[in-house]
Amino acid sequence: MAVNTSPETPLPVGEVSRLIGSWIDRLGAVWVEGQITQLSRRPGAGVVFLTLRDPSYDISVSVTCYRQVFDAVADVVGEGARVVVLAKPEWYAPRGQLSLRAAEIRPVGVGELLARLEQLKKALAAEGLFAPERKKPLPFLPQLIGLVCGRASAAERDVLENARHRWPAVRFEVRNVAVQGVHAVPQVVQAVKELDGIEDVDVIIVARGGGSVEDLLPFSDEQLVRAVAECRTPVVSAIGHEPDNPLLDHVADLRASTPTDAAKKVVPDVGEEFERVRMLRDRARRCVNAFVEREERGLAHALARPSIEDPHRMLDERADHVVSLLERGRRTLGHLLDRADSELTHTHARVVALSPAATLKRGYAVLQRADGHAVRDPAEVAEGETLRARVAEGEFSVRVDV
Repeated sequence: MAVNTSPETPLPVGEVSRLIGSWIDRLGAVWVEGQITQLSRRPGAGVVFLTLRDPSYDISVSVTCYRQVFDAVADVVGEGARVVVLAKPEWYAPRGQLSLRAAEIRPVGVGELLARLEQLKKALAAEGLFAPERKKPLPFLPQLIGLVCGRASAAERDVLENARHRWPAVRFEVRNVAVQGVHAVPQVVQAVKELDGIEDVDVIIVARGGGSVEDLLPFSDEQLVRAVAECRTPVVSAIGHEPDNPLLDHVADLRASTPTDAAKKVVPDVGEEFERVRMLRDRARRCVNAFVEREERGLAHALARPSIEDPHRMLDERADHVVSLLERGRRTLGHLLDRADSELTHTHARVVALSPAATLKRGYAVLQRADGHAVRDPAEVAEGETLRARVAEGEFSVRVDV
C-alpha cells in the first residue's frame, strides 16, 4: 500500500522494514526450482541454511528449513543439486533481508530434467532456432579460432594440440570459464558474446569433456541457446562424447562428437591439403598435356592435307583451267566474229544489189512529177507535162508526148 511521506515527514527505517515485512507476510507459499550453491548444517542446530540459485541468471536467494525437513532428502541432496522447494517468503526486519522458509524439498530427478529439456527443445525448435537454413558455413581455413572451455581442461588440450598438429599456423583466442555448476551459464554466455564481438575471430568452439546429465545441463540452458543463435560468427558445439546431445548441439552451426573431432572439422590437415594440391597439380598437368597433344595431332592432320601441304597446287590447277577457258573463249569469239563478218558481207551484197542506186546503174530511171511523187502508171501524167527523170548519175527533165 502506498504511504504518504515527504522530506518533512519521512518514515523511520524500522517502519519501512515493518511495512515490507507485513506485505511479504501476505504472500502464500510457492514452489521454487533452483540449484543449491551453499549448504550449512551445523551440528546440533535445528535449522539448515541453503542458498538457492537460478543457473541461468546471476540471482540467488537464501533458504532456511527445519532440520527434519532437510534430513528427509539429505542422502540425495547436496551442493550443486537441483531441487524443487515449497517455501514461504519471509522478511527478517532487523537486517532487512528476504529469505524463504522451506516446508518441503524435492530433488529433481534425471527423468524430470530430460522431460523439461524435451519441452524446451520443442519450444525452441518451434521458434526456428534449430532450422537448417540458419546454419552458417564454416570458413575453409580459419585464421583465428575462439575457444570456450574449462581452465586447464582435457577439452582445451585436445582442441589446441590437434588443431596445431593439423595446421601449425592456426591461432586461438581462449576464454576459460566454468563448464558446470551455477556459474557456468553466465560465464559461457559472456565468453561467447565476447568472442563474437572480436572481428578477427572466424569461428567459435564451445568445448567440454564428458559428464553426467546434470553436469552438462548448462549447455542446454535457454539463455545460452539464444545467445548462440544470435551470434554472427559460426559456432561449433563440442560437448561431451558422441551419445551426449545438449541443446547447444542443435542451435550450433556444426556439432562435433568430441573436442578432438571439433579440431578436425574446423582446421584442415596441412598434409592432406598438400597432397590434395599435388594431386590437383598432377591432374592439371595431365589435362594440359592431353590438350596439347590433341591439338598437335589435329595440327599435324591439318598440315597433311593437300591444300595445306602444297597450297599453290590448287591455284596452278585453277590457272590451267582458266587458261583453257580463255583459249576456248577466244576461239569461240573468233568463230562468232568470222561468222558475223561473213553474214555481214552477204547482207551488204544483197543490200547493194537490191538498192535503187544499183537498179539505176543498170539503166533504169525514176520519173517524178513536180510534187515529187514517182510515176507508176501512165494514167497519172498528162500530155505535155514536164517530169523529172532520175538516173544513176543525176537527173534531167522530160516532157510527156502521148
